[in-house]
Amino acid sequence: MLVFPAIDLLDGKAVRLEQGRRDSAKIYSTKPWELVKAFADAGAARLHVVDLDAAFSGGAQNNHATIKAIANATTMDVEVGGGVRTIEDCERLFALGARLAVLGTAAIKTPEMVEQACAHFPRRIVVAVDARAGKVAVEGWQQDTAVDALDIGEAVARAGAAAVLYTDIGRDGMRTGPNLEATARLAKRISPCPVIASGGVARIEDLDDVRGTGAFAVIIGKAIYERAFTVEEAVKRAFVRPL
Repeated sequence: MLVFPAIDLLDGKAVRLEQGRRDSAKIYSTKPWELVKAFADAGAARLHVVDLDAAFSGGAQNNHATIKAIANATTMDVEVGGGVRTIEDCERLFALGARLAVLGTAAIKTPEMVEQACAHFPRRIVVAVDARAGKVAVEGWQQDTAVDALDIGEAVARAGAAAVLYTDIGRDGMRTGPNLEATARLAKRISPCPVIASGGVARIEDLDDVRGTGAFAVIIGKAIYERAFTVEEAVKRAFVRPL
């Protein structure tokens, strides 16, 4: 299993939220691009970036300058999500230096665009399935839907997504432990499409449990910023050498 450190951007700063609530933002860096060298040196294979301004505004606002600075500061693959609604949005992120684009709301509101993006950018589109009590939430987690997370995960896997990023919103930023059961159900249902687990990792031991779900990778945010463990420790714990 791989480890992807997360950088969430709000007003050009690296922050963490609790359950996606903007008013819970805690600032960890005013120069996010300075964080990435340490992550790469620790052995992280990919960086996960969320443009919260774009997510909350539907793309009307963004952190493109900061994203470009982050991408220029590392040789790690960078995946970026938040407010990605169109093929043109994907192209703009790729031009900034992102390797992968993360679509979320579009999977619910414009599923045909997701199919087009997966076909147009093979292996470069990750689809985020963000769930609250098993149902997908959209528009920066501000709108709940009646769509079942497993159903949408299966649909985007069929459409050709490079991976499905599953987040349990109720656990995100709370450090209460990941939703292992839901992650395992999704991984089993959409195999061989990879699942990236996100939300709730609090202890280094949580990585053992996430690995047991069959997840391909895990995103870690608040736990590393609050120094529960280091990225290097997480990479070593998550990686299992093949027999």
